[in-house]
Amino acid sequence: MLDVKNEYLYHLLARIKQRPGMYIGQCSITRLNMLLIGYSQARMELGLPRTKQEENFDKFQEWIQNKYNSTVTQGWDSIILLNSTDEKDALYKFFHLFEQFLHQQESTASLELTI
Repeated sequence: MLDVKNEYLYHLLARIKQRPGMYIGQCSITRLNMLLIGYSQARMELGLPRTKQEENFDKFQEWIQNKYNSTVTQGWDSIILLNSTDEKDALYKFFHLFEQFLHQQESTASLELTI
């Protein structure tokens, strides 16, 4: 069962994927990133500890850089946007890429448990 208090980030992303207009106004990867920055800032100001999901999401930046062979210092949102036709396409790509990232993280964790 999802612990909403401590592990809410992925649940939030799933809800945004289903109804982006409700959460970010329009389909925009830039708006998604701004929402996530605000989410992180609010948690920090409330003195809430970082969750495992938030720590894992930090690895997404490096994963995107490797995926796109990017050596430029840009955020994951800018890298995806540069490889998309527009903000809307980039948002949809984000969700697809994030699912790939999570699947790879789960596979790596399973492999580590068997070693």
